[in-house]
Amino acid sequence: MTSATAQGHPRLANIRLHPIKSLDPVYVTEARVGPAGGLELDRAWALYTLDNRWVNGKRTAAIFPIRANFAGDLKSVTLSVPGDSRQVPAREFAFPGDHEGAAEWFSVYFEQRIIVRHSANGFPDDPDANGPTIISTASLKQVCDWFAGAGIDLDEARRRFRTTLEIDNAPAFWEDRLFGPPKTYAPRFRIGEVEFEGSNPCARCNVPPRDSYTAANDAGFQKRFTELRRESLPSWATLERFDHFYRLATNTRVALSQAGKTLRVGDPLVLT
Repeated sequence: MTSATAQGHPRLANIRLHPIKSLDPVYVTEARVGPAGGLELDRAWALYTLDNRWVNGKRTAAIFPIRANFAGDLKSVTLSVPGDSRQVPAREFAFPGDHEGAAEWFSVYFEQRIIVRHSANGFPDDPDANGPTIISTASLKQVCDWFAGAGIDLDEARRRFRTTLEIDNAPAFWEDRLFGPPKTYAPRFRIGEVEFEGSNPCARCNVPPRDSYTAANDAGFQKRFTELRRESLPSWATLERFDHFYRLATNTRVALSQAGKTLRVGDPLVLT
C-alpha cells in the first residue's frame, strides 16, 4: 500500500493510452508528457477520408470491430478484424512510423481511400483543453451500477468513455472538483511531478452508448445517463458548467513547461 493510499489521498490508478484514435487502449505504468501537453503516443495516429473527414467511432460504426494489439514497447501494432466475413488479413506495422502502410490496410477494410496521419502532439478531442482526461474509478463503477442490466462492467465502461488517467481512493465524481466557474481562475493540481489545470466537464458523444467491440447501440443510454447524472451531481460540482448533464470526466490543460515530465501509476493527486 502506498503512503498516498494510506493517507486517504486520491492517487493515479491507471494510465490508458489510445495510440490510434478510436481504437483499443493500452495500459502503461508510466507515460511522459508530450510537447503540446498530451501524453506521448496518445492519439498519435488519426484516420481521415480523402475529403479530410475523421474516420472515428462517432461517424463510422465499422471501426468498432477493429482490434489494435500493440507490442509491449509500443513500437509495433497488429491490426486485425476478428470474424470479418471478408477475411481482411491481420498485419503488423511499425508504430508510429509506418502510418502510410497502415493506411493501405485501413483502405482495404473500409473499401475507400483512408489517410492515416501521425502527430507527435496527438489528436486531442478538445483542442482548447488538450491535456489528459481524468476520471475516478468510483465514477466508472457508478456508471456500471446504472447500467447493470446492460452488462456494462468496469472494463467496458473504461473502453466506452476512453479517458486517459484514472484515479482511485476517491468517491464517485470526485473529478468534478477539478473545474470551477467559467472565466475564473482555473483549479490547479499536481499528479506526481506534473502540474495540471482543470478545465471543464467532458461532453460525451454517441460512442458511450455503443458496445466497444460490436458497435451494438443502446438507444436509451444517453437519456438515462443524463437523468442519473443530474440526480447524482455532487455538491462540489459547479452547476453552471453543466449546460447539459451528458458529461463525464474532466478535461485538463498542461503547460508546455511540463513537457518531458513523467506520470507514474501510484502518484498522488494533490490540489494546489
